[in-house]
Amino acid sequence: MADKNLNDYSANDVSELILGNVDAAIVVDPSVDKYKAIIRRGFFEKFLEETGSYHDLILDLWFHFNDSHEKVAEDYQIFADNTGNFKGKYSRRLKIALENEEQSHLVQLTVYPFEDSKKYIFVLDEFIDNDSLQESLTTKKINTIQGSYLFSMYIDLVQDTTSSINVAEISEDVVNYNLKYSEWRMMIVNMFQPEDQEQFLRRTDPEYLKKNFTPGRTSSYDCMMRNLEGKYIWVKLIFSRAQTNNDDDYRFVFLVQDIHENSMEILSTLKKYEEMAITDPLTGVYNHGEIETQLHNALALRQKYDDPVSVMMLDLDMFKSINDTYGHSVGDTTLKHFAKIMRDLTVEENTSVGRWGGEEFVIVCYEKDADEVMNLAEELRKNVEVYSFPEIGHITCSIGVTELKAGDTFTEAFNRIDKAMYASKHDGRNKVTIL
Repeated sequence: MADKNLNDYSANDVSELILGNVDAAIVVDPSVDKYKAIIRRGFFEKFLEETGSYHDLILDLWFHFNDSHEKVAEDYQIFADNTGNFKGKYSRRLKIALENEEQSHLVQLTVYPFEDSKKYIFVLDEFIDNDSLQESLTTKKINTIQGSYLFSMYIDLVQDTTSSINVAEISEDVVNYNLKYSEWRMMIVNMFQPEDQEQFLRRTDPEYLKKNFTPGRTSSYDCMMRNLEGKYIWVKLIFSRAQTNNDDDYRFVFLVQDIHENSMEILSTLKKYEEMAITDPLTGVYNHGEIETQLHNALALRQKYDDPVSVMMLDLDMFKSINDTYGHSVGDTTLKHFAKIMRDLTVEENTSVGRWGGEEFVIVCYEKDADEVMNLAEELRKNVEVYSFPEIGHITCSIGVTELKAGDTFTEAFNRIDKAMYASKHDGRNKVTIL
């Protein structure tokens, strides 16, 4: 055939040449969810069964991670049926990886629809020459620059259409999803964390976008969304209205940016500062401001529910003499050990431990009545009594206990617990008093 004169070639010759060179040809019928592989050469002999499900074929071609055979999370596979519908000829590049193979295969797919039918012919060719490899490496450099953007698409609110959809972790190429914007919103909403779903629907509502975006305006907000692995990550959703001279032209670019790593660092830093703001730097328990807040919250819970809440106040006996005799450094060490005894005893309990000031501490005990907390306080008193504190040896504490009442004000509750603790001191110290 190669020796023929150019004018002697016919359509049959072209068909024969194409059929002899393509790596794979597949006939598909979405209406019955079936495909049949007519030609399978090279790695396609392993990749394609002779017949199979068209839905599964689309998953194998599209819905896997770039350079991997691993499928994306099942939530995202709902778009497969939209991806497999074509209105005309269609072409794009794919990366297909087989299990146990390190190198993915760069493939060109061309779709030819049957006339007056919903069937298609898929023609696939693998690129294996150096030019194709160079193109692939160049694309990787571009992906490195744009890698933080997980998803992008173009929206026309007037036509209710989406186009130029790109999922970066699947492919660097855009994909034909044949989705209306209104359909896309309702399909994607379940990918968001439940508490973020209402905000997503409100911020993506066509009327909201029309009302709040002038031409050229861009806006974004952060939320948690499932990634293609099915894990929730922090993302930034970005909407930008196209700059046009027609006020009735509502076209937008939508981007999803991966900000998880940076967000987690920020949240970790905020948590650290939050803990610093509510923690007593010497003893590591809550500081005065936070334990007072905990006491206010306990009163609110007691007034709202029937569950008991009790409080104990503790004071180290004769603590001034420790500072006077051994110095403030030893006094600080003593307070640290005292706080540790309290934390160790209450670690399995639903409690909040805080330093009220000086050598006085408060423990809020949730879901415990006065008798239960009396027993806990007595155990705590004994633990302090037998503990050998560095340099000073043994020391005791006095404890007051009260159960919060539904009608208590903060002042009433505090005065009662304070009075109970001082009653223990007045009665000889190293005691527990309940009021």
